[in-house]
Amino acid sequence: MIIPLPINGTIVRLGALSVFGRWRGLLLMVLPVVLLGLAVLVRVLVGEDQGVAEDTLYAFGLAVVTPLVALLATSGLLAPEIDDGSISYLLAKPVPRSSIVVSKLVVAVGCILVFAALPLLAAGLVLLTSTPSLAVGFGLAGLLGGVAYCSLFALLSVLTRHAIVVGLIYLLIWEGLLGGLLDGVRWLSITRWSGEIVDTVASTELVGNVPTGYAVGAALVVIIGGAWLTGRRLRGFNLTGDE
Repeated sequence: MIIPLPINGTIVRLGALSVFGRWRGLLLMVLPVVLLGLAVLVRVLVGEDQGVAEDTLYAFGLAVVTPLVALLATSGLLAPEIDDGSISYLLAKPVPRSSIVVSKLVVAVGCILVFAALPLLAAGLVLLTSTPSLAVGFGLAGLLGGVAYCSLFALLSVLTRHAIVVGLIYLLIWEGLLGGLLDGVRWLSITRWSGEIVDTVASTELVGNVPTGYAVGAALVVIIGGAWLTGRRLRGFNLTGDE
């Protein structure tokens, strides 16, 4: 028996207009262009080098482009409506909170697919044409990690009015600084979980010592848990958009 997702077409359409009708839409388009441009430049200067390809795709594509795409896409879905109070009109409609959250996340996931996962796949093919498994691994990792980031940032958008700032601090300090200094952070890092997907698919050693089952399971917990908590938090808003 297939359980249909509570997706509302109108909310999806309005969410897409909210993202691409603002400056975020331009930045979303710039990030994959930069990634692909860097891949072409590296290929021209270095040629086919697996180590360089892995470093480029992981350090820039998976650790920078993917979370930034998720942050830009997700912060444009709920936070602006909460800030200007228009969320009250949406909450006044007979639409389940779960449908609102899922419909908004559908837009964010679409952004991840188009502006992160597919560009990672293409960049991987440019950098290492002879080993397509690397490109496929990074494409899948970008999709899974990006969706997890979207769910996390969606939760941040209903917890604070400064979701972009908090999200950037999280990325810089936890995923970036501490992730590079403390080995144990890999167990609680979306980027490291994503890297394990690449290790499994392409037989690389980007992360190591993190079971694939744990990486996938942890990402799913963040995705489902973040979406559920976001819907629960929305139920705490009254019709003026306040808590």
